[in-house]
Amino acid sequence: MSDTSTALIIDDEVQIRRLLRLVLEAEGYRVLDAESGRQGLSEVALRRPDVVLLDLGLPDMDGMVVLRRLREWSRVPVLILSVREGPEDKVAALDAGADDYVTKPFDSPELLARLRAIQRRAPFGAEDPYFEAGHLAIDFNSRTVTVKGHEVKLTATEYSLLKVLAQHAGKVVTHKQLLREVWGPNAEEQSQYLRVYMTHLRKKIELPDATEKLLKTESGIGYRLVLPTGKGIRQ
Repeated sequence: MSDTSTALIIDDEVQIRRLLRLVLEAEGYRVLDAESGRQGLSEVALRRPDVVLLDLGLPDMDGMVVLRRLREWSRVPVLILSVREGPEDKVAALDAGADDYVTKPFDSPELLARLRAIQRRAPFGAEDPYFEAGHLAIDFNSRTVTVKGHEVKLTATEYSLLKVLAQHAGKVVTHKQLLREVWGPNAEEQSQYLRVYMTHLRKKIELPDATEKLLKTESGIGYRLVLPTGKGIRQ
């Protein structure tokens, strides 16, 4: 483990944060902490930690919600540290994108070994929570969409659809893939959903007088969000 690695602790218990800070700093980590889910998400976006230790019992939102929101835009390694010890909790967290799960009270050497392991497996770098393409900007952390600097209100489905297209910007996303990711595996043949929502989305994010549109239809295949040179998810 590099002595420049940064760990972010997201836990509302002061004593746990203090204990983890002592353990991690002794191992050479630079340590950040947050006492709520919203603060934790902001810290990940702003400070770019190398690994996150996430408690599930947070005061403002469940840790599972934090994990799912984080996984919308970041692949930073996440180790769940929780008193919930049921197998269903562990399976749910791992399925939602956690890299490992340790129950409290924890053994410090084991915790450090697991942190090293998930960092070794992690891809190089993490996605940025901001996306830009022409007049369109998306903040995946706050789920805010702006057109020429003005916020536009999208429904949950419209946002999910735009998010998938942005994450694959410049590439064609097939009808089935969009239906599966936005509506679920049982909706792969329901192409009428897609046509209706793409019409709504275009009305909200396209500029009426623009000669070049952001959302392109690939006839019989799917849709593509055009990516101007030098734009996209910022690295």
